[in-house]
Amino acid sequence: MLYFSCDYAEGCHPKVLEALSKTNMVSTPGYGEDEFCRQAKAKIRDYINCPDADIYFLVGGTQTNQVVIDSMLSNYDGVVAAATGHVAVHEAGAIEYSGHKVITIPGHEGKIDATELKQMLVDHYADDSAEHMVNPGMVYISYPTEYGTLYSRDELEAVSSICKEYNIPLFIDGARLAYGLAAQDDLSMEDIASYADVFYIGGTKVGALFGEAIVFTKGNTPKHMITQIKQHGALLAKGRLLGVQFDALFTDDLYMQMGKNAILHANTIREDLKKKGYHLYMENPTNQIFVVMENSKLEALKKEVSYGFWEKYDEAHTVIRIATSWATENASVEALKKIL
Repeated sequence: MLYFSCDYAEGCHPKVLEALSKTNMVSTPGYGEDEFCRQAKAKIRDYINCPDADIYFLVGGTQTNQVVIDSMLSNYDGVVAAATGHVAVHEAGAIEYSGHKVITIPGHEGKIDATELKQMLVDHYADDSAEHMVNPGMVYISYPTEYGTLYSRDELEAVSSICKEYNIPLFIDGARLAYGLAAQDDLSMEDIASYADVFYIGGTKVGALFGEAIVFTKGNTPKHMITQIKQHGALLAKGRLLGVQFDALFTDDLYMQMGKNAILHANTIREDLKKKGYHLYMENPTNQIFVVMENSKLEALKKEVSYGFWEKYDEAHTVIRIATSWATENASVEALKKIL
């Protein structure tokens, strides 16, 4: 069976596993108060050229999104996101569970439009009954988006400027950050840090066994952050396990090397699909490929290939997702091409 259903099917990069094994019997303080975490944070600060950034390591993406949003918002605030945004669709109501409404606006191939965001905020505050409504207290975007698309520098700058105008934080979900950055040469992680008030560097989907790194970039870290993380059940006692992994990810540019591997193989598959006349549901440059397939062909395909269901296209067709990752190998890609 070929596995192209997601980008976290394997365990972790061998260098991450080696680092975990090598440090396995080292005794350290708990809860991330160890030298491995301090060293990893220092490497990230250097990488994004943000020496004053506050960094916290958590285990998974849903947990990270909930902790960031809940800790930064007041109890009367909601978070603005694209209707297709992860926090609006695939978080099992985790954001609402913490007491914050997800305020959706249209998504355009997964992206929010700065003009529409501005108009939504203008309309909200012009409403005489605004005090009776959920206050838009944060803007959430994903990079890459849930459809594998990317914001350009101009688009990010426009959204960031509106957030600054209204004094609300911009939160960038970077669960697949390495894949987004590797798919273009217009933006760096340093740029992401400059536009976002808070973002996170995804490890779970990019070569770590588990883990995400939250980065507060503007001196706006919520008070008692460790306490709030623990209240959410998100404080790992053996926090050193996260530090060790991110230290490895940010050594010798491993994080971006893994991103490039996924993009290289995704482009090969994408071009092969086009040559064979397949209909791509949406064009994007990252590691997620969305293909419209006849339902009759899917029955045969799923016997040999693990793919991701995305949505129904019509009665006879389904949109599926083929995802490459840090672990994708040439042999698997060639085998997939033969099956297709």
